Amino acid sequence: MKVIMKQNFDQLGKIGEILEVKNGYARNYLIPRQIAMPADARNLKICEQEKKRIEIKQTKDKRLAEQLAKKLEGVSLTATVAVGEEDKVFGAVTSQDIADLLKNQGFELDRRKIQIDEPFKALGIYEVPIKLHADVEARVKLWVVKK
Repeated sequence: MKVIMKQNFDQLGKIGEILEVKNGYARNYLIPRQIAMPADARNLKICEQEKKRIEIKQTKDKRLAEQLAKKLEGVSLTATVAVGEEDKVFGAVTSQDIADLLKNQGFELDRRKIQIDEPFKALGIYEVPIKLHADVEARVKLWVVKK
């Protein structure tokens, strides 16, 4: 039986792919769980319309992300932290702290878009990557200074 994938499914395929699967697998598992739908003429037409709609939305989202990236490229953030002897930082500068600093400058971003491996635990200047879209990444300069 031919089916059209409605969701990404690791074992089978991605959204919009047309696959040949066994009848029982399609009727008893894929179709009831809304993972796939039968590949008939009506569903193929619906799938094509959905692909076009998604493509237009992704193009618009990417364009908006690129505009935001241009604005963010010039941004410089300053995080003031408490330090002890020999400039040892108490605590760390996390992605939530960076998101709050960006919010103070007028950029409302989710902290999960800020791509740091681990919090900054030392004074210095850092380049912080921010993933705005699958294909768009901005870099913000972060200054970690003592109070």
